[in-house]
Amino acid sequence: MDFYGFYTGKIFDAYKFLGAHTETQGVTFRTFAPGAKRISLIGEFTDWQEWNMDKIYDGNFWECYAKDAAPGMMYKYRIYRQDNTYIDHCDPYGFGMELRPNSASYVRDLASYTYQDSAWMQRRTTCKDKPLNIYEIHFGSFKKPSDMADDWYTYTEMADILIPYLKEYGYNYVEIMPLSEHPCDESWGYQNTGFFSPTSRYGTAEELMGFIDRCHQNDIGIILDFVPVHFAVDGYALANYDGTSLYEYPHQDVGVSEWGSCNFMHSRGEVRSFLQSAANYWLTEYHIDGIRMDAISRIIYWQGDPARGVNNTAVDFIRKMNQGLKELHPSAILSAEDSTAYPGVTKPVSEGGLGFDYKWDMGWMNDTLDYFRTGPEYRPANYHKLTFSMMYYYSDLFLLPFSHDEVVHGKASIMQKMNGEYDEKFPQARALYMYMYAHPGKKLNFMGNELGQLREWDEKREQDWDILTYPIHDAFHRFIKDLNDLYLSRPALYQKDYSTDGFSWIDCHQEERCIYAFERRSDKERILAVFNFSGQTQEDYEITLDNAKKLTLLLASNDEMYAGTKRYEASEKLIELEDSRAVFSLEANTAVYYKID
Repeated sequence: MDFYGFYTGKIFDAYKFLGAHTETQGVTFRTFAPGAKRISLIGEFTDWQEWNMDKIYDGNFWECYAKDAAPGMMYKYRIYRQDNTYIDHCDPYGFGMELRPNSASYVRDLASYTYQDSAWMQRRTTCKDKPLNIYEIHFGSFKKPSDMADDWYTYTEMADILIPYLKEYGYNYVEIMPLSEHPCDESWGYQNTGFFSPTSRYGTAEELMGFIDRCHQNDIGIILDFVPVHFAVDGYALANYDGTSLYEYPHQDVGVSEWGSCNFMHSRGEVRSFLQSAANYWLTEYHIDGIRMDAISRIIYWQGDPARGVNNTAVDFIRKMNQGLKELHPSAILSAEDSTAYPGVTKPVSEGGLGFDYKWDMGWMNDTLDYFRTGPEYRPANYHKLTFSMMYYYSDLFLLPFSHDEVVHGKASIMQKMNGEYDEKFPQARALYMYMYAHPGKKLNFMGNELGQLREWDEKREQDWDILTYPIHDAFHRFIKDLNDLYLSRPALYQKDYSTDGFSWIDCHQEERCIYAFERRSDKERILAVFNFSGQTQEDYEITLDNAKKLTLLLASNDEMYAGTKRYEASEKLIELEDSRAVFSLEANTAVYYKID
């Protein structure tokens, strides 16, 4: 290992030296603990008796070789502090951990699995000019074998369940909430104890590799949630690891996050090397195709509060990490969950940006959902909530999310957010999703949204698949499938997401009628999207299109096959234009897409 690089926060492969590494016979264990008085290795191969670890290099690193250790065996580090008290810790660089409440690390041989996804790895891209339709899941609650909270499908079993579903329903990427080991189910993986340890809830590291490999062989990319901001406070993990604040801030005012977890001290080179190495580890060893970085506002600003100012050292860290990851993995996707107005999140580091490929458009998400919560009679006053996003859209490369955060903790499901009674929600939801998919930007939807699920997400229960026995939910599910398929197959909806000639307003000044119309373009295709978000039919709505002779209907939210009220006649499916003019009758809370020729 480059020790100077480790101390100065410049390396991305610390995990290849630290942790437990299998050899021809036995295993070598190494840990970084400069504040420890002494450290003992304990494990199955020692009968849990103490074996002294030796200081190496500059005395801040500790090492022990165990001839009888082997993959699958458990171990811990018994770390003695300066006052001679000790705590048994899991390995910060360990490649596996026990299921909570147990906390031992596992020896893993990362070379034991042989991937068969070379074709995928060679052709993958960041999808800037390609469709990116992401299905976000919590691995343990997509589907469950039983009603028991602790009963989960394995990584291997989920490959058989999830992959066919993604392919049938039109998702080409899946984003998985953190799979790194965590002690509290309710944290959903966002408070980690094992940054290099795939959670044992669902099986082994090798089984996870197999799951990812099979996804790739079926042309499905994998984005993994990664948490570079904070970690769990559990005493056996990173917190106060060597008796000192080795990874966290020593000061309470910035040391503890709003979630009660420890904040990483990004000014320390050793912490930077740890986090950079963890991100690179998932991309390298597991063939992950992208990383979604959580809570980036907490890196940009102190405690996420702009009033406290920019955290310059943390911003410097994220820039250099992203730059290094892109040098190592140019085709990997780096996306930021960021709700701030901080400039240049998706600009290259060389241009002063943070170096992400995409930024979640939280402003678009909040404005859009607020609009659809509003009664139709009040929407004229809120009309420009749906036009405002295009005022800033080209300032960054945005991704449009309806994520897990929007369907928990009293926020209501996406369907429940729609204004009105039960039957009134579905037409609005169909129109909402057509607005989302026509709007520039890549797409992300959390599992259950496509079912028209009414209850909030609960990590201990599977999604409400049984509601598909109700015709209106089954029809909504079919609608989302057809919308997804259309999105994947129509370049006008994705090719020029980030080019100003890929989008143009046709009409964004129908405040009283709540009508919106815009055009999406690719190199060879034009699509017209028209929306009526008022509570009544809008007759004789006329628009003029440049260089257009006919319109061919691609999708209509009010089609009776989707539980709508309209059967489209041939004259409505193919409209011949006179002088480039088209006249529409738009039912309440509906949307239509037409191909322009």
